[in-house]
Amino acid sequence: MQTAIPCVLMRGGTSKGPFFLASDLPADVVVRDRVLLAALGSPDVRQIDGLGGANPLTSKVAIVSRSGAPGVDLDFLFCQVVVDEARVDTSQNCGNMLAGVAPFAIEAGLILPRGGETVVSIRTVNTGMVAEATIQTPGGRVTYEGTARIDGVPGTSAPISLNFRDVAGSVCGALLPTGHVVDEIDGVPVTCIDNGMPVVVFEASAVGRTGYESPAQLNADEELKRRVEAIRLQAGRLMGLGDVAAKNIPKMSLVAPPRAGGSLCTRTFIPKVCHEAVGVLGAVTVATACGLPGSPAARVVSLPAGARKLISVEHPSGEFSVELETVPSPDGGLTVRRAALLRTARRLFEGRVLVPGTVWDGQTGRGGLTG
Repeated sequence: MQTAIPCVLMRGGTSKGPFFLASDLPADVVVRDRVLLAALGSPDVRQIDGLGGANPLTSKVAIVSRSGAPGVDLDFLFCQVVVDEARVDTSQNCGNMLAGVAPFAIEAGLILPRGGETVVSIRTVNTGMVAEATIQTPGGRVTYEGTARIDGVPGTSAPISLNFRDVAGSVCGALLPTGHVVDEIDGVPVTCIDNGMPVVVFEASAVGRTGYESPAQLNADEELKRRVEAIRLQAGRLMGLGDVAAKNIPKMSLVAPPRAGGSLCTRTFIPKVCHEAVGVLGAVTVATACGLPGSPAARVVSLPAGARKLISVEHPSGEFSVELETVPSPDGGLTVRRAALLRTARRLFEGRVLVPGTVWDGQTGRGGLTG
């Protein structure tokens, strides 16, 4: 016998995965993770026996419920289901999957639309970060059709504006968890920074690369990957994350001067595979690093003037614009007042995913949302 679990397959930004109500999954974390692994088909490089798309960007899960936090509408637990390991990582956020949370919740009846445009507050259970999503609800219904375009996704869709509150240090506890704008690891100057996502930023030229290589070229560059991973392992400890060998954070971002009219060019490892684009919160964090004098990002960026800046982060499949409002802090760093960006989402499929009854019987320990 197999267990049928209600779910909706959604694209959120440049990612994709099943969305579940927390009440439809087991509350026990160990059992829940077994269910998610079975649903997506991990561990298997092709994920042939599940819904996963054999890539970290399409091996993601969103678990959603009403929030009990004051002033917050929804709770969202992001689960990164590792493709080739029997492991589910809930230590990080995902701004792309976040874009699908409010539309999913409205259509699931968790909240009601509020006129032609609905603002929904969402707490990411992973880190406690709160974001506001503004979605289009003409006639009191979610619409996915519109004229907004984001690189990495074909066609156009209705815009979803994401406004992040107080994301500095969301995982590491501080914007600059090492206390320095620049640290040197294995002879490479790096900025260890967390403005929603722990990221290690360094110039591509510092590791002998241009920063304009394709993801395929970088993924085939074994020498570079070994060097980047060695830096990542040391940076993880410096950032207070401990041993990150089995973690998906920190991400590693190679930066270079812009070459397509943007502010700077990026190539990001997430953490061991080069991203075809750039993660939402990763882009926000790299954009923040651009404002830190002396940082590797500041050395290559073409930065607009003023406290409120629109920073265009170039990536392998286009660009990602981040609206950032910052003010200098007394310690010579930055205080981030606001980070906002544009995403889109689409509901792709609704139904029930089947997992073996030996994994979960569908009844025991149902409901609950924990990290």
